[in-house]
Amino acid sequence: MRSQLSSKSFPWLVADIGGTNARFGLVFAPGAAAEHVESLKCADYPTPQAAATAYLDDLSKRLGRRPRPHHAAIALASAIHGDAVRLTNNPWTVSRDALAQALGAKRVLLLNDFEALALALPRLGRDDVSLFGGRAQPDPRAPMAVIGPGTGLGVSSCVPVADGDWVALAAEGGHVTVAAADDLESDVLRVLRREYPHVSAERVLSGLGLPLLHRALCEVRGTPVETLSPEEITQRALVSRDDAALATLDTFCSMLGTFAGNVALTVGARGGVFVAGGIAQKLGEHLTGSKFRERFEAKGRFESYMARIATGLVIAPHAALTGAAQGISHALREAHPGGS
Repeated sequence: MRSQLSSKSFPWLVADIGGTNARFGLVFAPGAAAEHVESLKCADYPTPQAAATAYLDDLSKRLGRRPRPHHAAIALASAIHGDAVRLTNNPWTVSRDALAQALGAKRVLLLNDFEALALALPRLGRDDVSLFGGRAQPDPRAPMAVIGPGTGLGVSSCVPVADGDWVALAAEGGHVTVAAADDLESDVLRVLRREYPHVSAERVLSGLGLPLLHRALCEVRGTPVETLSPEEITQRALVSRDDAALATLDTFCSMLGTFAGNVALTVGARGGVFVAGGIAQKLGEHLTGSKFRERFEAKGRFESYMARIATGLVIAPHAALTGAAQGISHALREAHPGGS
């Protein structure tokens, strides 16, 4: 039987730290959503503990008391190794010990941001996910996966275990070798392999990869090659309807669909595959109306298998915070099977 979490273990501090922003929130009860969510600019603070302390100090002015988190979980856009993590696109080093001391917390948990998103999947409601493509519905009894084109390409999955709980599998699936599904994509990858001996999925299907994809497509199509930012490419495509930019987004969405289908087959994500991240949300209807789903299902003899798997866009604003809270729940239950 599942152990019950004691009210004495609350509040919990949950955070989602990326290259630019750090989002903080507090959880006050088992299964509750994060409250008092605030986003702080990382560049405004020398350390993550300074940002967390500033968040709590500001909150104390509004609440009339300073919350003292008993436990904390931090979702990070980085691989987690050891008790201190140096962020890739941020000068911060996130240390369990430094944060515990600054917060006065009993426990600080560090999670990969997509590991946190995977833990959130079973808790997302209908208003948190926009399903698209086919008639399949999410199945909370089966494994699920999440992919996310942002600055990089995040991948994780979660599997159901005993007593209705879930375990997330942290992964670095964005660094697998990207696959071409047609002649155009083969030509694009041939151009990119002149510069990069290994063309990973992240090299193409990310914010960092979008300009590379645009440049390679222009070369393949015989059109003038320009150096553009991801924002400029998206703006030209969605607003100006520029042909080269539109071709770039179309190819991006198609290749992302192929990649998502590969992830589904690899981890057996029969419960659904969900797309998260800033780029996916910005593309919105362009993604959902693209060939993503067609490519997702295009797995030969397994097309009928793929057709039964739901795909959706995560639109919940703070899903990683929900997953971070789930991480604390799991850690406490493992440490104290009879209650926390």
